[in-house]
Formats: sequence, structure tokens, C-alpha cells
Amino acid sequence: MGQKVNPNGFRLGIHRGWRSNWFVNKKDVPALMEEDYRIRRFLKKELSNAGVSKVDISRKADQIQLDIYTARPGVVVGKGGQGIETLSQRLKALLNRTGVDIRINILEINRVDLESQLVAESIAQQLEKRVAFRRAMKQAMQRCMRAGAVGVKVMVAGRLGGAEIARTEWAKEGRIPLQTLRADVDYGLAEAHTMMGLIGIKVWIFRGELEPGQWSPPNIKTQSERNQQGGGEQQGRDNRGGGPGNKNAGRRSRKAG
Repeated sequence: MGQKVNPNGFRLGIHRGWRSNWFVNKKDVPALMEEDYRIRRFLKKELSNAGVSKVDISRKADQIQLDIYTARPGVVVGKGGQGIETLSQRLKALLNRTGVDIRINILEINRVDLESQLVAESIAQQLEKRVAFRRAMKQAMQRCMRAGAVGVKVMVAGRLGGAEIARTEWAKEGRIPLQTLRADVDYGLAEAHTMMGLIGIKVWIFRGELEPGQWSPPNIKTQSERNQQGGGEQQGRDNRGGGPGNKNAGRRSRKAG
């Protein structure tokens, strides 16, 4: 009674793809599934401060392609791409297989407040810092709605506010059509490790309805958007006097006498 299905799995193959894409013999499936789990767990731990939303894994023979969706690509890439190289070497050591080729592709998330996993982790971090749970939920929902969400629902469960008896609290804004397959609903789950115990956070974000056969558009920045952002930052530096041609920029003019 009242059991809910995972919204991501419910829409799998309808307008959402699989997180792992590979074809192998039946006897090799368990080992590769366990390997995928270890890769994701390792990346989540290593890149905990990079805002990683999800990791897609594709395999072709001995080649593994990792698509890392992150809110802060600079943290993952590192200085001169050194971070990716280090990450690749450590993953090869983790898998402990000879002849495996790991390729890492970094994808920058466009609107962070429309990624349910990142919203849930943000609330978890606030709860660990002893922020009131209702305040954290309300602020997260307001940010989601400002980012363009049609509806958002947040649920927290555990010893809220240090209470002796665990309970569940939830808040909702807009609409969340969970049973409508054409609805693009993103679902995320995170855990907050507090002094009083574990608190679970679930977030549902309704981004809008899709056409029949249309796949959920990826929430990532395109090359043109990155170029525009870089051009805007350069223009801002030039306006502040950081341009190479304006040597006297920022200096006050002295009046004679």
C-alpha cells in the first residue's frame, strides 16, 4: 500500500537511457556490473567536492568510456588536465586488469538547480552543518523553481532536529505527475550523516512534458554556451581595466594645481 516506483527506472527506455551501455556474454555480466559499481563509488568519493551528478559508462572490448556530469569541471580536470590523467591511472589500479584503456569525458552541467541529485546532496551538506531542515528544504525548492522547474518535491526522513523518534517530513511546490510517463521527472537520493544519526533526503524535480518518442534533453552546457561564458568573463575583465591595451586603466587622473 502506497509503495512508489523509482521515477528514473520507471521511465527507462521510454525517454531516458541506461547509465551503463555494453554488450557481453551472459557469464561476464555479474563481474562487469560489480566493476561499474566500484567505478562509480570510487569517482563519487574522489570527486566529492566537484558536484558529480551521474557517471555514464560505455564499453567496447578493452576500452572503457566514462562520461562524468559535474557542476565544477575545473576541479575534475585540474591544472593542465593533470587531474584527468591522475584519475585514469588510479582507476586502472582499482580495476587491476591488464590492457584496459580508460577514457574520461567531462561534461559541465548547465543548470545545477535542475539536477535532483545535486539538490539532494546540497540539502544533506546543510543538514550536516546543523541548518534547520525546513529552512534547507524551502531554500532548495525556491532555487529549483527560479531555475525553471515546473514542480519540485523534497522529502527528509530520520531523527529530524535531534528528536528521539524518527519521522518523515515533506514539502512540495508546483506539480509532480509521477504516473505520467511523458513527464520529465528527475529523482535524486542523498544521505546526511549527522550526530543524531542518518537522515535520508529524496528530491523529485518536474522539468516539463516531452513529446512521444522524445528523449529527456541532457542538462549540459554546449560548446557555444561555454564560449559565450568565457567571452563574457573576458569582456568583464577588460571593462574593469584588465585588458592588455589599457595600461592606465584603474588609475585616477590628477588635476594640475
